[in-house]
Amino acid sequence: MPLPFLTADRSFEAADDIALPYDDRARWRRPYRPGPWRVAAAALWLLLASFVLFGAVIIALTASPASAGVVFALTLIVIASALRLLRMGVWVSAHGVRHVEFLVTRTVPWKRVVAVRTVQQPVRWLGLPRTVQGQALVLLRKDRTDADTAPLLTTHGLDFLSRVSAFDRAADTVEAWAAEYRRD
Repeated sequence: MPLPFLTADRSFEAADDIALPYDDRARWRRPYRPGPWRVAAAALWLLLASFVLFGAVIIALTASPASAGVVFALTLIVIASALRLLRMGVWVSAHGVRHVEFLVTRTVPWKRVVAVRTVQQPVRWLGLPRTVQGQALVLLRKDRTDADTAPLLTTHGLDFLSRVSAFDRAADTVEAWAAEYRRD
């Protein structure tokens, strides 16, 4: 039985980056896939959640329902954290650009965007305080100075660490969508 989705004669990467013509322009889209570091961290959080949930079931069978409810609530918090970790990143639509962080989401309409460009600057390594030299995709706004804005994407973030070509494709896509949407 032939399985065409498993054969090596198809090019997966070439067709994945092109937006389909019937895509809704008002829908929020991420121009790249979550990186392996982000997916691995979320998978570890979900693995931890499964252990905590198993503990909640054992506590429910042997102890008071109130303590099981507390552990079950902890499980829900861990699952929500893992899902939020996967949701983090840059999202683009005809309305503007949205930068989703763990606790904060910022949306900037296209009419307030001056430019979106890639610059060489010190960037945070995996979101930690340590900085290294790398590239960053920055959003220049009308109402803020250049030094006041945080980068949207970096080459040393959870999505693009050791994947410079993926960062270049994502940055080029966001820049192209910004040029297209600001024109409209």
